[in-house]
Amino acid sequence: MKRLPLILLLCLAAAPAAAQTVRTPDDFTTGQPVGDRRPLAFPFLRYEDIVWTTDHWRTIELAERFNQFMYYPDDPEHAYGKKSLAYILWDAMEAGEIPIYEDDDLKVPLDNEAFVRRYTKPDTILLELGYDDETDTEIYETVIVPKNFDGADIKRYDLRMTWFIGKQDTRQDFRNIALAPMKETYREVPGIEDIYLGCLPIFWVPMQHPAVRTLLARYTAYIDENNVVRQPSWDWVFLNQYYHAYTSRETNPFGRTIDSYLTGDDALLEAAIIEEQVFEIENGMWEQ
Repeated sequence: MKRLPLILLLCLAAAPAAAQTVRTPDDFTTGQPVGDRRPLAFPFLRYEDIVWTTDHWRTIELAERFNQFMYYPDDPEHAYGKKSLAYILWDAMEAGEIPIYEDDDLKVPLDNEAFVRRYTKPDTILLELGYDDETDTEIYETVIVPKNFDGADIKRYDLRMTWFIGKQDTRQDFRNIALAPMKETYREVPGIEDIYLGCLPIFWVPMQHPAVRTLLARYTAYIDENNVVRQPSWDWVFLNQYYHAYTSRETNPFGRTIDSYLTGDDALLEAAIIEEQVFEIENGMWEQ
Protein backbone atom coordinates (compact mmCIF):
# COMPACT_ATOMS: atom_id res chain seq x y z
CA MET A 1 0.00 0.00 0.00
CA LYS A 2 2.88 2.36 0.67
CA ARG A 3 4.26 1.85 -2.85
CA LEU A 4 1.29 3.47 -4.62
CA PRO A 5 1.88 7.05 -3.42
CA LEU A 6 5.55 6.71 -4.28
CA ILE A 7 4.72 5.58 -7.83
CA LEU A 8 2.26 8.45 -8.25
CA LEU A 9 4.85 10.90 -6.97
CA LEU A 10 7.43 9.65 -9.46
CA CYS A 11 4.95 9.91 -12.33
CA LEU A 12 3.99 13.46 -11.40
CA ALA A 13 7.61 14.47 -11.10
CA ALA A 14 8.43 13.00 -14.50
CA ALA A 15 5.44 14.59 -16.28
CA PRO A 16 6.82 18.14 -16.55
CA ALA A 17 10.16 16.86 -17.83
CA ALA A 18 8.45 14.81 -20.53
CA ALA A 19 6.47 17.82 -21.66
CA GLN A 20 9.57 19.84 -22.30
CA THR A 21 10.77 19.85 -25.90
CA VAL A 22 14.27 20.92 -26.84
CA ARG A 23 14.35 22.18 -30.41
CA THR A 24 18.01 23.06 -30.91
CA PRO A 25 21.14 23.01 -28.72
CA ASP A 26 20.93 26.79 -28.27
CA ASP A 27 17.20 26.82 -27.45
CA PHE A 28 16.44 27.85 -23.86
CA THR A 29 12.62 27.76 -24.13
CA THR A 30 10.08 25.02 -23.58
CA GLY A 31 6.75 24.25 -25.16
CA GLN A 32 5.57 23.31 -28.61
CA PRO A 33 8.33 23.49 -31.23
CA VAL A 34 7.66 25.25 -34.52
CA GLY A 35 7.88 21.96 -36.42
CA ASP A 36 4.91 20.55 -34.46
CA ARG A 37 2.43 23.23 -35.52
CA ARG A 38 -0.79 22.02 -37.10
CA PRO A 39 -2.87 23.74 -39.79
CA LEU A 40 -6.03 25.57 -38.83
CA ALA A 41 -9.06 23.34 -39.34
CA PHE A 42 -11.75 24.60 -41.69
CA PRO A 43 -15.43 24.52 -40.66
CA PHE A 44 -17.55 21.76 -42.15
CA LEU A 45 -19.04 22.81 -45.49
CA ARG A 46 -21.50 20.90 -47.65
CA TYR A 47 -21.64 21.31 -51.41
CA GLU A 48 -25.40 21.87 -51.15
CA ASP A 49 -24.84 24.88 -48.90
CA ILE A 50 -22.82 26.85 -51.47
CA VAL A 51 -24.98 29.41 -53.26
CA TRP A 52 -22.27 31.14 -55.33
CA THR A 53 -18.71 30.38 -56.35
CA THR A 54 -16.04 31.55 -58.77
CA ASP A 55 -12.37 30.79 -59.38
CA HIS A 56 -9.56 33.32 -59.58
CA TRP A 57 -5.99 32.80 -60.71
CA ARG A 58 -3.58 35.20 -59.02
CA THR A 59 0.06 35.99 -59.72
CA ILE A 60 2.54 36.65 -56.92
CA GLU A 61 5.65 38.40 -58.24
CA LEU A 62 8.64 37.87 -55.94
CA ALA A 63 10.41 40.93 -57.38
CA GLU A 64 7.84 43.08 -55.60
CA ARG A 65 9.30 44.33 -52.35
CA PHE A 66 6.44 43.13 -50.15
CA ASN A 67 6.73 39.58 -51.51
CA GLN A 68 10.48 39.17 -51.15
CA PHE A 69 10.10 37.16 -47.95
CA MET A 70 8.83 34.37 -50.23
CA TYR A 71 12.12 34.38 -52.14
CA TYR A 72 14.51 34.33 -49.18
CA PRO A 73 16.46 32.75 -47.58
CA ASP A 74 18.10 31.84 -50.88
CA ASP A 75 20.42 29.18 -49.49
CA PRO A 76 20.60 25.67 -51.01
CA GLU A 77 22.38 24.45 -47.86
CA HIS A 78 19.49 25.59 -45.61
CA ALA A 79 21.68 27.15 -42.96
CA TYR A 80 20.13 27.05 -39.47
CA GLY A 81 17.27 24.98 -40.90
CA LYS A 82 15.75 27.94 -42.74
CA LYS A 83 14.22 27.32 -46.16
CA SER A 84 12.58 29.47 -48.78
CA LEU A 85 9.12 28.49 -49.99
CA ALA A 86 10.63 27.07 -53.20
CA TYR A 87 12.90 24.68 -51.31
CA ILE A 88 10.14 23.73 -48.87
CA LEU A 89 7.93 22.57 -51.75
CA TRP A 90 10.74 20.96 -53.75
CA ASP A 91 12.29 19.03 -50.86
CA ALA A 92 8.91 17.71 -49.74
CA MET A 93 8.03 16.75 -53.31
CA GLU A 94 11.39 15.02 -53.81
CA ALA A 95 10.91 13.07 -50.58
CA GLY A 96 7.43 11.98 -51.70
CA GLU A 97 5.72 13.79 -48.83
CA ILE A 98 3.28 15.74 -51.00
CA PRO A 99 1.56 15.00 -54.32
CA ILE A 100 2.09 17.13 -57.42
CA TYR A 101 0.09 17.68 -60.60
CA GLU A 102 0.73 18.82 -64.14
CA ASP A 103 -2.33 21.09 -64.34
CA ASP A 104 -4.10 23.63 -62.15
CA ASP A 105 -7.30 21.56 -62.32
CA LEU A 106 -5.40 18.85 -60.40
CA LYS A 107 -6.56 16.15 -62.79
CA VAL A 108 -3.19 14.95 -64.12
CA PRO A 109 -1.03 13.61 -61.26
CA LEU A 110 2.72 13.34 -61.66
CA ASP A 111 4.98 10.61 -60.34
CA ASN A 112 7.34 12.41 -57.97
CA GLU A 113 10.34 10.16 -58.51
CA ALA A 114 10.02 10.19 -62.30
CA PHE A 115 9.56 13.97 -62.29
CA VAL A 116 12.72 14.52 -60.24
CA ARG A 117 14.74 12.30 -62.58
CA ARG A 118 13.47 14.18 -65.62
CA TYR A 119 13.96 17.63 -64.11
CA THR A 120 17.50 16.92 -62.88
CA LYS A 121 18.64 15.00 -65.95
CA PRO A 122 22.22 16.18 -66.72
CA ASP A 123 22.80 18.28 -69.83
CA THR A 124 25.33 17.21 -72.44
CA ILE A 125 27.24 19.98 -74.18
CA LEU A 126 30.09 20.15 -76.68
CA LEU A 127 33.04 22.11 -75.37
CA GLU A 128 35.28 23.60 -78.04
CA LEU A 129 38.93 22.91 -77.18
CA GLY A 130 40.69 24.34 -80.22
CA TYR A 131 41.64 23.67 -83.79
CA ASP A 132 43.74 20.82 -85.17
CA ASP A 133 45.89 22.17 -88.05
CA GLU A 134 46.96 18.70 -89.14
CA THR A 135 43.45 17.38 -89.66
CA ASP A 136 41.97 20.81 -90.40
CA THR A 137 39.14 20.21 -87.92
CA GLU A 138 37.77 21.69 -84.75
CA ILE A 139 38.46 19.77 -81.54
CA TYR A 140 35.48 19.23 -79.24
CA GLU A 141 34.92 17.40 -75.99
CA THR A 142 31.60 16.14 -74.69
CA VAL A 143 30.95 17.45 -71.19
CA ILE A 144 28.16 16.30 -68.87
CA VAL A 145 26.80 19.18 -66.79
CA PRO A 146 24.88 18.18 -63.66
CA LYS A 147 21.49 19.82 -63.24
CA ASN A 148 19.94 20.48 -59.84
CA PHE A 149 16.95 22.41 -58.62
CA ASP A 150 17.79 26.01 -57.74
CA GLY A 151 15.28 27.92 -55.63
CA ALA A 152 16.69 31.19 -56.96
CA ASP A 153 15.13 30.36 -60.35
CA ILE A 154 11.63 30.71 -58.89
CA LYS A 155 10.67 34.33 -59.41
CA ARG A 156 6.90 33.99 -59.31
CA TYR A 157 4.03 31.89 -57.93
CA ASP A 158 0.67 31.31 -59.55
CA LEU A 159 -2.22 30.58 -57.22
CA ARG A 160 -5.67 29.28 -58.04
CA MET A 161 -8.28 30.10 -55.42
CA THR A 162 -12.04 29.62 -55.12
CA TRP A 163 -14.33 32.30 -53.70
CA PHE A 164 -17.72 31.16 -52.41
CA ILE A 165 -20.73 32.18 -50.33
CA GLY A 166 -22.45 29.66 -48.09
CA LYS A 167 -26.11 29.94 -47.12
CA GLN A 168 -25.45 28.86 -43.54
CA ASP A 169 -23.52 31.96 -42.49
CA THR A 170 -24.17 34.09 -45.63
CA ARG A 171 -20.50 35.05 -45.57
CA GLN A 172 -18.03 35.24 -48.41
CA ASP A 173 -14.93 33.11 -47.98
CA PHE A 174 -12.23 31.49 -50.08
CA ARG A 175 -10.11 28.37 -50.32
CA ASN A 176 -6.69 28.07 -51.89
CA ILE A 177 -6.85 25.29 -54.47
CA ALA A 178 -3.51 24.99 -56.29
CA LEU A 179 -0.10 26.66 -56.13
CA ALA A 180 2.67 26.54 -58.74
CA PRO A 181 6.29 27.72 -58.52
CA MET A 182 6.99 29.43 -61.85
CA LYS A 183 10.28 29.42 -63.77
CA GLU A 184 11.45 31.17 -66.93
CA THR A 185 11.73 28.39 -69.49
CA TYR A 186 13.73 28.18 -72.72
CA ARG A 187 13.85 25.68 -75.55
CA GLU A 188 17.31 24.79 -76.78
CA VAL A 189 17.67 24.88 -80.55
CA PRO A 190 21.03 23.77 -82.01
CA GLY A 191 22.81 26.46 -83.95
CA ILE A 192 20.61 29.37 -82.87
CA GLU A 193 19.75 31.24 -79.70
CA ASP A 194 17.45 29.49 -77.22
CA ILE A 195 13.76 30.27 -77.67
CA TYR A 196 12.02 31.85 -74.66
CA LEU A 197 8.81 29.97 -73.86
CA GLY A 198 7.68 32.16 -70.96
CA CYS A 199 7.37 31.81 -67.21
CA LEU A 200 5.88 28.33 -66.84
CA PRO A 201 4.84 26.22 -63.84
CA ILE A 202 7.22 23.52 -62.66
CA PHE A 203 4.36 21.61 -61.03
CA TRP A 204 1.08 22.33 -59.23
CA VAL A 205 0.60 21.60 -55.54
CA PRO A 206 -2.89 20.77 -54.18
CA MET A 207 -3.31 23.33 -51.41
CA GLN A 208 -6.25 21.52 -49.77
CA HIS A 209 -4.36 18.23 -49.41
CA PRO A 210 -3.73 17.44 -45.70
CA ALA A 211 -0.05 16.71 -46.35
CA VAL A 212 0.45 20.07 -48.06
CA ARG A 213 -1.33 22.03 -45.34
CA THR A 214 0.66 20.21 -42.66
CA LEU A 215 3.88 21.00 -44.52
CA LEU A 216 3.06 24.70 -44.80
CA ALA A 217 2.07 24.86 -41.13
CA ARG A 218 5.33 23.22 -40.10
CA TYR A 219 7.63 25.78 -41.70
CA THR A 220 8.14 29.40 -40.76
CA ALA A 221 7.77 32.36 -43.11
CA TYR A 222 10.36 34.97 -42.14
CA ILE A 223 8.38 38.12 -42.75
CA ASP A 224 9.83 40.28 -39.96
CA GLU A 225 13.60 40.63 -39.85
CA ASN A 226 13.47 42.55 -36.56
CA ASN A 227 11.62 39.87 -34.58
CA VAL A 228 12.65 36.37 -35.57
CA VAL A 229 10.67 34.67 -32.79
CA ARG A 230 7.23 35.98 -33.77
CA GLN A 231 7.01 34.61 -37.28
CA PRO A 232 3.91 32.97 -38.78
CA SER A 233 3.71 29.71 -40.68
CA TRP A 234 3.29 29.50 -44.44
CA ASP A 235 -0.19 28.13 -43.84
CA TRP A 236 -1.03 31.40 -42.06
CA VAL A 237 0.45 33.45 -44.93
CA PHE A 238 -1.85 31.88 -47.52
CA LEU A 239 -4.93 31.79 -45.31
CA ASN A 240 -4.56 35.50 -44.58
CA GLN A 241 -3.44 36.45 -48.10
CA TYR A 242 -0.34 38.06 -46.67
CA TYR A 243 1.15 38.90 -50.04
CA HIS A 244 0.64 41.28 -52.94
CA ALA A 245 -0.87 39.69 -56.03
CA TYR A 246 -2.90 40.57 -59.09
CA THR A 247 -5.63 38.58 -60.78
CA SER A 248 -4.54 37.07 -64.07
CA ARG A 249 -7.71 35.12 -64.84
CA GLU A 250 -11.24 34.51 -63.61
CA THR A 251 -13.69 31.73 -64.34
CA ASN A 252 -14.90 32.05 -67.93
CA PRO A 253 -16.19 29.61 -70.57
CA PHE A 254 -13.19 30.20 -72.83
CA GLY A 255 -10.45 29.78 -70.22
CA ARG A 256 -8.95 33.12 -71.30
CA THR A 257 -6.35 34.95 -69.26
CA ILE A 258 -6.49 38.72 -68.96
CA ASP A 259 -3.21 39.20 -70.83
CA SER A 260 -4.68 37.36 -73.83
CA TYR A 261 -6.95 40.33 -74.61
CA LEU A 262 -5.46 43.26 -72.66
CA THR A 263 -1.95 44.52 -71.94
CA GLY A 264 -0.17 47.03 -69.72
CA ASP A 265 -2.26 49.35 -67.56
CA ASP A 266 -5.46 48.10 -69.18
CA ALA A 267 -4.74 44.59 -67.92
CA LEU A 268 -4.05 45.85 -64.38
CA LEU A 269 -7.26 47.88 -64.43
CA GLU A 270 -9.25 44.84 -65.58
CA ALA A 271 -7.73 42.77 -62.76
CA ALA A 272 -8.73 45.42 -60.22
CA ILE A 273 -12.29 45.52 -61.58
CA ILE A 274 -12.59 41.72 -61.32
CA GLU A 275 -11.38 41.76 -57.71
CA GLU A 276 -13.81 44.55 -56.80
CA GLN A 277 -16.72 42.69 -58.36
CA VAL A 278 -16.12 39.73 -56.07
CA PHE A 279 -16.71 41.82 -52.96
CA GLU A 280 -19.68 43.64 -54.50
CA ILE A 281 -21.40 40.29 -55.07
CA GLU A 282 -21.44 39.58 -51.33
CA ASN A 283 -23.03 42.96 -50.56
CA GLY A 284 -25.54 42.85 -53.40
CA MET A 285 -26.66 39.26 -52.86
CA TRP A 286 -28.44 39.97 -49.57
CA GLU A 287 -29.88 43.40 -50.33
CA GLN A 288 -33.67 43.63 -50.32
